[in-house]
Amino acid sequence: SPPSPMEASGDSAMFEEFSGLVTKEDLAIPVAAIEALLGVIKRSKAATMHGLDEELRRGRDVLVAASAKEEGLLRGRTTMSLVSGCELMMRHATRTFLEFSDFDECKRALLVRGEAFARQSRASRDRIAELAHPFIRDGSRVLVHGRSRVALAVLARAAQSKRFSVVATESDGAAVAADLRDLGLPVDIIADAAVAYFMETVDCVLLGAEGVVENGGVVNKIGTLVVAVCAKSLDKPVYVAAEAFKFARIFPLKQRDLPVTDTLRPPIDYTPPAYISLLFTNLGVLTPAAVSDELIRLYQ
Repeated sequence: SPPSPMEASGDSAMFEEFSGLVTKEDLAIPVAAIEALLGVIKRSKAATMHGLDEELRRGRDVLVAASAKEEGLLRGRTTMSLVSGCELMMRHATRTFLEFSDFDECKRALLVRGEAFARQSRASRDRIAELAHPFIRDGSRVLVHGRSRVALAVLARAAQSKRFSVVATESDGAAVAADLRDLGLPVDIIADAAVAYFMETVDCVLLGAEGVVENGGVVNKIGTLVVAVCAKSLDKPVYVAAEAFKFARIFPLKQRDLPVTDTLRPPIDYTPPAYISLLFTNLGVLTPAAVSDELIRLYQ
């Protein structure tokens, strides 16, 4: 059924808040989604847990559907990380609903815990940079593919104490080069198709991720699998920097299992765990095999 005027007004306020967080504050998409859903709770007129749960589910669905239509809002990414952030927030809400019998007490607890969760999520990038920067050695050459802000944070932290250079693929090369030159790092931009040619000249690969799936594989910008396969063939370590709120409860067996609408020009691909050396997350430095256990803990 079509939304009531009150629902439509609430949807508009929530999506406007989400858009502002993504574009003005440069927040990670899942964190912006978590904070937008916290706004739903604050504005809610529901009198029961069931009613609040319905409002949150509606908010999640509106965020995903509207973001998919709003060109440029997700910065060329799919809705995968947005869905992961929403699902984590929904799971957090469900746990809180089960813990309290009094609705007002439950709502207060949900806001307090949700805001703490949002703060922790905001701090994830710095936490990952601290854990990951020792893996970037002085004098090394690092290959990056795609414009990942968490990978950039790792490089920025490493640049505080080490000198190294970066090779960036050209699909996002100009933007990445501008980011890194601001840090004083020398950058070479190469054609995406030349990754195999240049792989022997680098010491490691550092990638971001749109999603980390149940078996420890990653979903990321198209071309990531090619980069990882080339690195594996030359025994170069492949590191993935990703916040835990990007852990997704999906298990792709092939590329066509991904949530892609344009199959002739897919924006993402799936890299199996066999091609990944380590994942740098705010939960710690993980092997791909450890991801499934962490997912279970996140959604318990």
